[in-house]
Amino acid sequence: MPHTTSSAFVKPVPGKHEVFLAADVGGTHARIGLIAFQPGQAVPSTLAYRVYKCADFASFDAIVHAFCAAFSVTPQRLALACAGFLHEGVVVNNNLRWPIVPAELKKALALSEVKVLNDFEALAYGTAYLDPAGVTTLHDPRRNKSTEPAPVVVVGPGTGLGVAVRLPGTPPQVLATEAGHIQLAARVGREQAVLGELVPPDTHIPYDSVLSGPGLLRVYQAVCRLDGVQAQWQEPASITAAACAGANAQAVETLQLFCGWLGSFAGDLAMLYGATGGIYVAGGFLSSMTDFMAKSSFVSRFLDKGVMRPFQQTVPVYVVDHARLGVIGAASWLMNHATQRSLQD
Repeated sequence: MPHTTSSAFVKPVPGKHEVFLAADVGGTHARIGLIAFQPGQAVPSTLAYRVYKCADFASFDAIVHAFCAAFSVTPQRLALACAGFLHEGVVVNNNLRWPIVPAELKKALALSEVKVLNDFEALAYGTAYLDPAGVTTLHDPRRNKSTEPAPVVVVGPGTGLGVAVRLPGTPPQVLATEAGHIQLAARVGREQAVLGELVPPDTHIPYDSVLSGPGLLRVYQAVCRLDGVQAQWQEPASITAAACAGANAQAVETLQLFCGWLGSFAGDLAMLYGATGGIYVAGGFLSSMTDFMAKSSFVSRFLDKGVMRPFQQTVPVYVVDHARLGVIGAASWLMNHATQRSLQD
């Protein structure tokens, strides 16, 4: 039987609201919410929510059918946050388990509308609705805080590496990026030695290749080869657990390298986008290593930008539990677009 986790109920909806679906689909999980929306409403109202393992289903429409059957609903619209980007009617991403073709989804699910946005674009919209209980502060610039709206960057290592930018405005605008494919910058010394184990000389290697679950495994295997020892684990979660427990030197070094590269990358993004609104680091497996990150070189690498250090000091950095954030972000994006259309009519 397919594995799911859920809020197994449908909340009552007062008054006349449209009900639609919002989903966040990545390489490992698909998260789906049943959303109530009324024009002018500020916050999406989640009536039902479930998480599905993508590997348990032959297609995404099979997941949607299962969700709708579970809650006996027949919504007409779907806001789909999806890893990758839409090109010529197809979502392009090597990490997805099956093709995502919006026109085919619309037909297979008998929907009137399917709208697709990048998953980290949705997370960026969702940061406007963060629950403080799900936010951990890694760097807090207590001085020089500004109350003016400012750009916010969301960066997240998962199956791949996603980045999006939320720009201030009413409604806010979000820029989806492919910044995870920027060339990895390895420092002279151990980092370059590890890099040499990952790719041949004069070869492009993106941050995505190390700042992701699969990337963590690659780095661990490279460290083991350099140390002349046998790799003990083949799963990122096992490596992370061993590092956090201090149980294995190669695992600890791997996670230190990961945190250092993530700190440098986040610092580059802060400068690139002037992100004084904050850097939000999101990712499924980060919740298990937040304490390790806080004690690692993450913050020092984030701040170590030469003459730009004073600017970096003004940028807060948070780790967020993104759980439903992509679903909420996709829903708010669709609500904003619907409100704009109604104003234009």
